[in-house]
Amino acid sequence: MRIIIIVTGICITLWASVGAFHSKGTANCDGCHTVHNSREGFPVDPGSPFGNEWLLISATPSDVCLSCHANKIGAVFGNDPLAPPPEKGGGNFVFLLATNLNDSANGALNPIPGNAAGHNINAPSRGVSPDATYLTAPGGTFPSQSLGCTSCHDPHGNANFRMLYGSGPIMDNAATFAFPAPQAIGIVLESGSETNINHTTYLSGISAWCANCHTSYRDGHSTTFSHPTDINLSDEIARQYNIYNGTADSAGGNFATAYLAAVPFEDQSNSISSTAGPTTSSRIMCLTCHRAHATSAPHAGRWDFNVTLLNQDGTVSGSYPIPNPYNSPTQTGLCYKCHITGKE
Repeated sequence: MRIIIIVTGICITLWASVGAFHSKGTANCDGCHTVHNSREGFPVDPGSPFGNEWLLISATPSDVCLSCHANKIGAVFGNDPLAPPPEKGGGNFVFLLATNLNDSANGALNPIPGNAAGHNINAPSRGVSPDATYLTAPGGTFPSQSLGCTSCHDPHGNANFRMLYGSGPIMDNAATFAFPAPQAIGIVLESGSETNINHTTYLSGISAWCANCHTSYRDGHSTTFSHPTDINLSDEIARQYNIYNGTADSAGGNFATAYLAAVPFEDQSNSISSTAGPTTSSRIMCLTCHRAHATSAPHAGRWDFNVTLLNQDGTVSGSYPIPNPYNSPTQTGLCYKCHITGKE
């Protein structure tokens, strides 16, 4: 919202951050749309003199979103895949621009391009385009050509967590969501990076909501996916999470301080500042191991599943090394946070 104040003949213009921007607030339509498909007499889409069908100020919906959210208000894209903005929880789309993500032993000879880093949004202004490998969402039918910021977030605003769509048709009937938006509380986007004491609070419904597009991955019994999701933790898994304090102190942790932002879980008792570990009422979810946008590991992994030691991340590929939450050169993959051997 622009606020104009006139004091003794001096005109002062202030910009206020107002939640109503995405709630059809007064005078905010022109933040994303232009009635005549032009701004100051020039086409809004340089590639077309006719603009686009949604009368947007940029070529695609994602381009519009990123005009505000790429480097500020969440900073979900940034400019350099080797120097990403602070992590807010969702991951960063800038890793889609990475040259190679493969840090396995032969990774230099077998590069994994950045389009494997996560969700391939259609944003030409940022140098990214729809996924050419997966024509539909893995495990589902959502068309990759339609994927963008507004495939998940309602650009006109709603009361859900991060304005995620609820159940029902979305994007002019491009898809119909069967499951409602998840319950969660996000950290302040203008704050610093997420930490173990300032992190997104996942309450319930994450995996079900992901299943709106990745349908067959939810039950844990499909032919393409074997890890169960959306189930309560067993007593053994909860205990392992709570005592594990890194490879160098594998049994020295305790319930009160066990929470690790890099390996979150769902629990109705969670809070943004909670440091407590899980109980048997807590649940594993898709975002326990993945981030929603993208990371510098294949498959939007919260850590690189192809390395043995976390300090190997980025060594072979030259990609951004995901920060090691235990800061130990001998730290192994974070599967051990839940699994004693890292496997079962």
